[in-house]
Amino acid sequence: MTPGARLKAAIEILDEVIAAAETGGAAADTLIARYFKTRRYAGSKDRRAVRDFAYAAIRRAGERPISGRAAMIGLAQDRPEIAAWFDGAHNCPAPIGDEPVAAAGIAPIWLVEKLTASLGTDELPALLERAPLDLRVNRLKATRSEILPGLAEAVAGKLSPDAIRLPEGTKVEAMPAFEHGLIEVQDEGSQLIVAACAAAPGMIAVDLCAGAGGKTLALAAAMMGQGRLIACDVDRARLSRLAPRAERAEATFIETRLLDGGREMQALADLEAGADVVLIDAPCSGTGTWRRNPEARWRLTPARLERLRAMQAHVLGFGAPLVKPGGRLVYAVCSLLEEEGAGQVEAFLAVNPGWERLDPLEAGRAHGPGRRLTPAHDGTDGFFIAVLGRTC
Repeated sequence: MTPGARLKAAIEILDEVIAAAETGGAAADTLIARYFKTRRYAGSKDRRAVRDFAYAAIRRAGERPISGRAAMIGLAQDRPEIAAWFDGAHNCPAPIGDEPVAAAGIAPIWLVEKLTASLGTDELPALLERAPLDLRVNRLKATRSEILPGLAEAVAGKLSPDAIRLPEGTKVEAMPAFEHGLIEVQDEGSQLIVAACAAAPGMIAVDLCAGAGGKTLALAAAMMGQGRLIACDVDRARLSRLAPRAERAEATFIETRLLDGGREMQALADLEAGADVVLIDAPCSGTGTWRRNPEARWRLTPARLERLRAMQAHVLGFGAPLVKPGGRLVYAVCSLLEEEGAGQVEAFLAVNPGWERLDPLEAGRAHGPGRRLTPAHDGTDGFFIAVLGRTC
C-alpha cells in the first residue's frame, strides 16, 4: 500500500470508530481487526502503519470529530508530510479543501473541566500517551525471577512484585509462557488492586464484577489455590471467558455465579457476612484507561456518567453486606473522576456506620478515603482504590 492508500484506510476506520462511539458500538481495536480481516492484501507493515495513523488521529481530537476525514486533516496540520498524501490519486484521499477540521484537545470540554479540577493541568497529557504492556506472573506456576530471563526487552515492574513490563505491541499470545499459563496481561495498577485485597490461602474471597476474570485469576494466585473464590458478574458472555483462562492458569478452584441485575442478593444470600474480602472493581467511565482506549472519551456523556454512578452505588450496596466482621471491602475504579472514586466511597461511609478506612498500599498518592494512581505519577493506568475494614 502507498502512504496515501494507508491514509485512506485509516480514514475509513476512523469513520467506523466515530460512529461506534456515538452509538455504543465496538471498540477501536475490534473495528481495526474486523477491517483487516476482509482485506487480506494488507501486509503487516501496512496494518501497523494504518493503525498508527488511526490512533494518532484519535488521540489528537478531544471532541468526537464530525468524520474520519476531519480527524485526519487535523492530524495533517500537526504533521505536514501527511497533507501531501491528500492528492486524489488512486486509492488516496481527495485534496484538502475548505472543510471541517477536528480540533486538537485532551477530551470534551466538560470532561477537561472535571479532570483539571481533580488532577490539575500538568497530568492531563499523560492520559493519552501510548501505554506499555504489563504482565503478571502467575504465582501458581512460576515466579518473576524464573520468567524474566526468557523475555527479551522485559524489565521488572516497580510497584507490584509480580509485574513485568514489555514494549507496547509485543505479541504476548505467541509466547510459550502465555500458552502455558505462566503469565497474564494485566496493568501494574490492576495488580495493586488485588494486592490491596490481601487475599491469602484459606480465605473466602468474592470478586463481584469479575468480567472475564483478570483480577479473579490474580486473587487465585494470591490464595495459592486454597479457600473459596467466587467470581460474579451480570454479563454471561464475559464471565464465560474466565473458565478457559482459569484452566490454563491451573486455578480450577474458582466458582462462578451469574447475577441477575437488581436481584443480586438472591444469588449471594449464602455469602452474607461470610467473606474475608469482597472486591468491587466497579463499572466506570474508564477515564484512567485512555492510553489504551482513547476513543472512550468520545463515548462518555454526562447522562452515562450519572448512570454509572448509580450502578456503582448499587454494587456497593449489595457487596458490603457480604463482608464479615474483621473482613475488608476493596472498591476500585479505573477512573480519575471524583464522583466515581473518592466521592462514591465518601457517600457510602456517610450512611454506613461500622466501617473504617484502611491504607495498605504504599504506591500512588493518598486521595480522600483511598489512593489514586495516575499515568503521569505512577506509570500505570489511572485508578482510585479504597480499602474499608468492617468493624462490626
